[in-house]
Amino acid sequence: MRLFELLLYLSNIILFVLSVVLKKGQRIIPVFVASEIAAVLLVIHWTVEGYRVQLFFPYCITVIFLAISGYSYFKKSSYKKIPRFLLGSAYTAIAIMLVGTAVLMYAFPVFKLPELTGKFKVGTQTFHFVDTNREEVFDKAREGKRELMVQVWYPSQAGSGKRTSFIPDTRILSYMAANYGLPGFTFQHLKYVSNHAYSEAAISTAQTSYPLILANPGNGSSRLLHTSQAEYLASHGYIVAMIDHTYNTFATEFPDGRITTSTTNDLFSADHDYRTESRNRDKLGKVLTDDVVFVLDQFELIQSGQIPSHLKGWIDLDHVGVFGHSIGGATAYDASYDPRIAVGIDLDGGLYRLRERESLRKPFLFLNSESYFEKLKMVMDNRVYTDAEINRMGSTREWENQVTEDKKLELERMRDTVEEGGQVLYVENTEHLNFTDVQFITPIFKMLGVTGKIAPERANSVINAYMLDFFDMYLKNQDGILMIGPDSRFPEVKFLTSLF
Repeated sequence: MRLFELLLYLSNIILFVLSVVLKKGQRIIPVFVASEIAAVLLVIHWTVEGYRVQLFFPYCITVIFLAISGYSYFKKSSYKKIPRFLLGSAYTAIAIMLVGTAVLMYAFPVFKLPELTGKFKVGTQTFHFVDTNREEVFDKAREGKRELMVQVWYPSQAGSGKRTSFIPDTRILSYMAANYGLPGFTFQHLKYVSNHAYSEAAISTAQTSYPLILANPGNGSSRLLHTSQAEYLASHGYIVAMIDHTYNTFATEFPDGRITTSTTNDLFSADHDYRTESRNRDKLGKVLTDDVVFVLDQFELIQSGQIPSHLKGWIDLDHVGVFGHSIGGATAYDASYDPRIAVGIDLDGGLYRLRERESLRKPFLFLNSESYFEKLKMVMDNRVYTDAEINRMGSTREWENQVTEDKKLELERMRDTVEEGGQVLYVENTEHLNFTDVQFITPIFKMLGVTGKIAPERANSVINAYMLDFFDMYLKNQDGILMIGPDSRFPEVKFLTSLF
């Protein structure tokens, strides 16, 4: 909660208490003075912090009290006696509004992203890439080539550039709210959440180059919802390029003002059988993988100076990693077949195109939620769902049998990466969205089970620590301590290697 919005809220409580406690003749001056203080706080709050819809009631209460108390003070009299029923109703309404405001402020906080732990400041730059060799297949109404927005976070010089926002493209906030089934205005306050990166900051000269990490959000997500991970890795000496896979995000804004939204869900339908759904996921997956390969091509051009950027000459293309969440994690795995990519991480994502390729012979880290681990453990233990469980899931025996066959193949691929130096882990008390910044947006998600029982800050620090350790091990030839086995600092992390 921000300082002046908290003070404004407390001033409203004081106004309410003074109105209820003081007698009619005693309340004119105290209420008028308190109303003036509240009004001043309101102006400061709007000017310094900016308004937000969650404080609509305090705004109204402040203005109403100021008008009524001002009239009473300057006229040296109060309104005629108000019937007790109406006065009680007014006080009850104010009390309800104050309680409601407290709930809204708790449910939708202007939060702070976790502090960075690396030695570098962080800069950021956004690129608009057009792949002239590929037609766009996910927009039937508009002919054109495949376009991508890619945001890069990198180690920067201290004190250079302008501080950026968590959600710099504020027009997309209504689409983000709609993605979670909420009214469009719900997340507008997120424009006040700042991150730790500086726009167009000069790159740090502390090293001669920095390893490149390509990153991929999940289906219907956004590059912006992995800001904390990108900043964290950049602060530890990596150039992190987060790809917005066009038409697979809840919204992507392009330089000309166009906003695209998700259309890839059209590939999937409750009427499809499992194999049709699987083929369509593979179809989507190939586009996402090709996006990663294309973006890597662009960074080769940036490094050589063919695409203008102050990153020219600073990218270590001999040490390239990739990670992603959900289907973005599957994209990270599939893109790792590119010989230029040395290592990758899948954050809680089931794989695609399993039957189109041989096993990946590279170190790869699978970092899963506890709920996803439970699904894999069922397959390991050869346990089948009961009829009652299948009915509760709204599924069929045939569908779940085919899921099991795919998961068996997925487990084989996990075993193969372990043989190459990878690991398969899960984090206790986590759910799917604990691997994104969604977990910071509202504690309501935790109450509803959308995110796990683990505290968001703890989940973020654990996941970031293991990601950094794995990338450091293979892209910088250092650390790797966390990959050896259980660590007392992170008791939530469980190794599946023994189960293999």
